[in-house]
Amino acid sequence: MKTRVQKWGNSLGIRIPKPYADEMGLHPGSSLELMMKEGALISTPVKEPRWSLEELLAGVDERNIHREWDTDPAEGDEIW
Repeated sequence: MKTRVQKWGNSLGIRIPKPYADEMGLHPGSSLELMMKEGALISTPVKEPRWSLEELLAGVDERNIHREWDTDPAEGDEIW
């Protein structure tokens, strides 16, 4: 399957055809690892970790917890 390289800002980009994206499990916002091998560009999906709320909260302790902060009094539809 052929595709064209296009200029996007100061970079170059390609569009990944849907059958390839589906096979690789890609969606908007997916991360790819790019590398060169013998003159070929190779892209590999990066498996992003999936965190549960419990796992994230387990990392909170006295050293890194944020204090509450106040902005201004509630107005309009913010009042409840």
